Amino acid sequence: MEERHKRILQRNRTNLVTDLDPSNLYDGLLQKGVFTQDMIDEIKSSGTRRDQARQLVRDLETRGSRAFPLFLECLQETGQQSLAELLQSGGPAVPLQPRSAPTEVVRPVVQPLPVFPPLDVDKQRHDNVPIYPIHRPNTTPSPSPEKENTRPRPPGRTRRDSIQSYKMDASPCGHCLIINNVEFEPQSELSNRKGSNIDCDKLERRFKALSFIVEVKTNLKQRQIKHELSALSKKDHSQYDCCVVIMLSHGTEVSHSRFPGAVYGVDGQYVPVQLITNYLNGQHCPSLQGKPKLFFIQACGGGERDTGFEVSPDEVEPSVGGADDQTDAIPMSSSSDSLSMSDEPDARATLPTPSDILVSYSTFPGYVSWRDTQSGSWYVETMDRILEENATTDDLVTMLMMVNHEVSQNSAKGLYKQMPGSFNFLRKLLYFKTQPSQSSS
Repeated sequence: MEERHKRILQRNRTNLVTDLDPSNLYDGLLQKGVFTQDMIDEIKSSGTRRDQARQLVRDLETRGSRAFPLFLECLQETGQQSLAELLQSGGPAVPLQPRSAPTEVVRPVVQPLPVFPPLDVDKQRHDNVPIYPIHRPNTTPSPSPEKENTRPRPPGRTRRDSIQSYKMDASPCGHCLIINNVEFEPQSELSNRKGSNIDCDKLERRFKALSFIVEVKTNLKQRQIKHELSALSKKDHSQYDCCVVIMLSHGTEVSHSRFPGAVYGVDGQYVPVQLITNYLNGQHCPSLQGKPKLFFIQACGGGERDTGFEVSPDEVEPSVGGADDQTDAIPMSSSSDSLSMSDEPDARATLPTPSDILVSYSTFPGYVSWRDTQSGSWYVETMDRILEENATTDDLVTMLMMVNHEVSQNSAKGLYKQMPGSFNFLRKLLYFKTQPSQSSS
């Protein structure tokens, strides 16, 4: 899409989100080739009408030069003339739309600033401190995680979680799905991921040792990835305590409203991380409600390569990657690359807010993730070792911080760095169930 058209959409985003009716547009946008059926399905799954409108506008900006005029045609054909005229004029969103949306957004932010707001009259007290009464009084209990120690909720619950940690003593603990994409179709223009089978083998052994039922799927296309996730969401997880999904593939950046990033199928079509997590949220998988759902993404978050910054010698424990370090991102031009042909990047993701979900990324959003063709990826190799050494004593979030620290000390070709990270929406600590033989191995 042309930049001027993107700017028009961005200027009028508030009006589009407020007034656009996406449901009437889907057929036209599909017939005119603006969106694919998969893209429309993803927009529909984003939530309410406003959420769908917001996602539609975001995705529209990523389409070709004909997307904007075809979008205007669809607006006119579906009776949304005022929005079409607004976008055609290229003007700001203020003239045609009422002030209700700006008022809602701007007023609450500005209103606390005056020294003498109407709040003084309403409260009839605290004349000198009109803002204080706004803070929550302690007389009425407000639902917050800290107040969970009263435990009013679990009257009929049989699961034995505590306030501090999730119940993780089921045997087996739960399902673990590993999708390992290694060999990509030529038309995808994505390179094969040498060394990924090493990662897959390590993770399969590790999660079996942690009492999970592990299922490995290899070289899946986009639709097959969605099918496997859908099948996992339809399983009955009521007798289990946890669910794990591990994605090993190339990745890229995509527009998102929640979790960032996307993971590629071997056909070159991607699945957004946001959609991956949606399959297992409380709404789509009721038997996992209140239980931890863990997603580990070994892929690239984008195309940037991090050269790091200088620190004092006592902060660094140098660890130099091998000569076969690669990444799992979209192919980048190698004409000006200083790295060898074996260097490739890995993926990143986006952010939703359902509870009991943790998404761990091998790299910071926007950057590549490194993989050694001989020993596997930095992220998986480090995480496997940390789990082996610390799972009996430490919780998951603490162990992931250990992974972050150790991976950050590595460098590819003595130059490029990597920083893993997580989006954590767990409500409690998570301690894996470990087997006695694990520590003696």
